[in-house]
Amino acid sequence: MKPVSLLFTAIGVSAACLVLPAPGALAAEMSLADAYAVIATKPKVDLTHSFGVDTPVWEGFGQATMSAASDPVTHRPYTIAEDGFRTIFYSLVGQYGTHVDPPAHFDPDGTTMDNIPLDQMILPLVVLDDTKYLADDPAHAFSVADLAAWEKEHGPVPAGAFAALRTDMYKDWDTNPERFKRHPFPAWSLDVIKLLFEERHVTAIGHEALDTDITDTMESETWLLRNGHYQIEVMANLDQVPETGAVIVVTWPKVENGFGFPARAFAILP
Repeated sequence: MKPVSLLFTAIGVSAACLVLPAPGALAAEMSLADAYAVIATKPKVDLTHSFGVDTPVWEGFGQATMSAASDPVTHRPYTIAEDGFRTIFYSLVGQYGTHVDPPAHFDPDGTTMDNIPLDQMILPLVVLDDTKYLADDPAHAFSVADLAAWEKEHGPVPAGAFAALRTDMYKDWDTNPERFKRHPFPAWSLDVIKLLFEERHVTAIGHEALDTDITDTMESETWLLRNGHYQIEVMANLDQVPETGAVIVVTWPKVENGFGFPARAFAILP
């Protein structure tokens, strides 16, 4: 997303129907400080779970461990009382909690997380609601037909957007972690993933589950990562975000040649 698009999104103009003036004209009308003054007044929604040693995770990775960091010579844990500070030693897989999957997670030649451009970390956000189908099909895979119905109501998904799949699975994260890890679960279909990237030209996707799809070959996740796109998994609170008009900000530690890491994402509401 270009900065100019962010300015217009910040003042409530729909990205789907945005007509941009010449850059010089925009600079004369609104400074970055002006844009921030508007954004600062907007509600924000945290799209990220807190994580700990009991966080739901794929059994093939195992739980994180967290312990007091210690002096490497004496092995005594640092404390505020004795050292004036304290810190924690974390041991966890990169794909833990709300996290980023860069292309390198599945593609040996794919982009690593430290090389995803900054422009891809602040984007128009659309929320695709899968919950309306779950009463009849608890593992419904959001389809091309579902997207067509969504676009009939909301207009085309704008190019450059972040498309998030709402399933309300996040509500089980703290209260029923075993149910959260269920399989099958509501997911993406491969056809709609391809359409979003190849025809709507979205930048990235996200969802509430631990994986993109429930196929044996992980076909949707494999396709998007091996085609140069990133995703955010285990998102939260998408039911608190409008289906169009919001902006997502998402970032993560800049691990050198990293294949994934816990991420922080939030929405700025219109």
